[in-house]
Amino acid sequence: MASGNRRQGRELALKIIYSFPDQPNDINLLLAGFWRNFRFNDDILGEAVEGDAEHVAADVRLFAEQIARGAHAELERFDACIKRHSAHWSLERMSRVDLALLRLGTFELLCSLDTPASVVINEAIEIGKRYGSRDTPAFINGILDKIAKTERV
Repeated sequence: MASGNRRQGRELALKIIYSFPDQPNDINLLLAGFWRNFRFNDDILGEAVEGDAEHVAADVRLFAEQIARGAHAELERFDACIKRHSAHWSLERMSRVDLALLRLGTFELLCSLDTPASVVINEAIEIGKRYGSRDTPAFINGILDKIAKTERV
């Protein structure tokens, strides 16, 4: 899969993970609702559009779902890991975008060992620049770097 497709998959996964607190606990229902209710251009940014839109490429959709399913399956484990490495920040204090990015990055760091830690962290930072606040990139970098150095086997 081309790196642009992987970025698009990560951005779509972020949107799915962002919805975790508001959606049913059944990941299959959550994913079905996501794909049914949202339409995206088939471009690197995965911008939402109204009306008929091109379908997301199959490999991009599978990658996004792999990340979302993995983050959902191990949510308690990943949240505990994030808590351990986010000094003075409870999960409730974090913005939902930052928390979703941390969950995405933690999944990739701990479960996708074929992807270098530097790539995982850089991708999370770049996506954070697009969707997060001005402080998101540094915040995400600090926590994911600690997780990579202490938790990644």
